[in-house]
Amino acid sequence: MGRERRPHIGIFGRRNNGKSTLINFLADQEIAIVSDVAGTTTDPVKKSFEITGFGPVILIDTAGIDDTGILGEKRILKTNQTIKIIDLAILVITHNKFGEFELSLIKKFKKQDVPFIAVHNKEDLEQINTNTRKLLNVEGCKDILPFSQISRNTEDIIKSIKNTIPESAFTNPSLLGDLISYGDIVLLITPIDIEAPEGRLILPQVQAIRDILDNDAVSIVLKEREVDAFLSKTGIKPKLVVTDSQVFLKAAASIPSDIALTSFSIMLAHFKGNFSAYLQGTPKISELKDRDKVLILESCSHHTSCDDIGRVKIPRWISNYTGKQLEFVVIAGLDEIPGQITDYALLIQCGGCMITPKQLKNRLQAAIDAGIPVTNYGMAISYVQGIYNRAVAPFSKSEDSSLDYL
Repeated sequence: MGRERRPHIGIFGRRNNGKSTLINFLADQEIAIVSDVAGTTTDPVKKSFEITGFGPVILIDTAGIDDTGILGEKRILKTNQTIKIIDLAILVITHNKFGEFELSLIKKFKKQDVPFIAVHNKEDLEQINTNTRKLLNVEGCKDILPFSQISRNTEDIIKSIKNTIPESAFTNPSLLGDLISYGDIVLLITPIDIEAPEGRLILPQVQAIRDILDNDAVSIVLKEREVDAFLSKTGIKPKLVVTDSQVFLKAAASIPSDIALTSFSIMLAHFKGNFSAYLQGTPKISELKDRDKVLILESCSHHTSCDDIGRVKIPRWISNYTGKQLEFVVIAGLDEIPGQITDYALLIQCGGCMITPKQLKNRLQAAIDAGIPVTNYGMAISYVQGIYNRAVAPFSKSEDSSLDYL
């Protein structure tokens, strides 16, 4: 379930530079199809790979940056889109060919703040020269390594990956560590409804349970219908309550006001989103006007139900709250946003449990740069239901400058 949360490493370069061969050697298995025919790799190919002493990563093999024709342009577009979701890039070159294709690619790396290393492949045919090294160094390349199928010196490349990949890509800060301590009791309210997966909990709930255990605290999990009976029969006073956003009103009514209350979605917003931007953007819901377009971003693809949270409930709640005729556009996964970001008056991001912080940051950045308000599922729901101040309060201490309107 957490596969997409692992560090992502993209392999880039011209056709027939040996990208697929390199990725197969790094993973020590046949992941990508290898052929002398240029353009064999079409759509990006992902594969999990365990780096000893480091951990699991996702390797992504991409199409050549020098592809041609109508299909070639589409392949290059897919390759460029991959840059938005990676934490480290490996640029593969051969025969000291370094020109506009590579420079254009590096420019995109820099725009997305992606560090890169270079591999000069097919060293048995032609070794990397001083001029190529100089050009790469000038462009900010973190490391330059020779490689060939004969030498198979992947150890140096693995070492370079370990040294270059940003720490933020593989560190796991605590979800709730700033709010709880040893022995604290945390109540998790988890509805079991039509959207709940059969026989299991959803990922944010599982992540919360593990984080509570890691902080030596106590996790109590129950459905919303059992909250009142549990509190009255046990007399337990939790340090914190985390609820599914869809039952915010029920939770707020059941949990005494002196007990901290938030949601799984807001927990994730603080953990991996731009929380200050969310705090600034959420109240802008009140400023929506007739015919405004609202963009809803689901970061995973799933079967939708008749009462889907992102496609049905949130649009209904916001429309009822504002009383405006609004147009809602829903994008699943990491697909491109249709039109211009300035076409939208508000962006609403899901919790993003299935993607990395880097991927979520890049997803939001265009809107933030353009001055488009951004919010999150849980924060938007709590706002229109009148419990926003209480819901964000547990995480707002470090964001006081953003809370002047509260």
